[in-house]
Amino acid sequence: MKKLFLALVALTCISSDLSSQTLTRKGGSAKSQKTTSPVRRTVYVGKPPDNPVFSPAIVTRDLVFTSGQIGLDPKTSQLVEGGFEAQAEQVLRNLAAVLEAAGSDMSQVVKTTVFLADMENYNKMNEIYRQHFKADPPARSTVQVARLPRNAMIEIEAIALVKK
Repeated sequence: MKKLFLALVALTCISSDLSSQTLTRKGGSAKSQKTTSPVRRTVYVGKPPDNPVFSPAIVTRDLVFTSGQIGLDPKTSQLVEGGFEAQAEQVLRNLAAVLEAAGSDMSQVVKTTVFLADMENYNKMNEIYRQHFKADPPARSTVQVARLPRNAMIEIEAIALVKK
């Protein structure tokens, strides 16, 4: 009898947990597309792709984890022209858009990782970065990498707090 009671309690707990994790998805071009449980949701800027290989951001509890952003023009899906500075500016605009869609913003960023194709651009990156993170900049790592997607010159990923 005791084993039967424990089994019923376990089943009730599992059932309760599963029902609280029902999947939801909003259509259209909403800022945020919820595709998983309330503990973890996927964020898209605009309409999600048909068969995504990664998510632009994941929100879990009070944190936003972004994928690396490169200098793609959201209208053309091509790297912006104008060299390193133009790409760096676009990267930070793209990062801001993803954070906004996730319910955060640049002031809530606690950590970034910057990937540079050429460390010679480090000082230029600092100048542009400083314009987007004026007060209390986030913790940051900066590394040079062999190659970035689409031969981009810079990529930045971030971890941020969700605004309350």
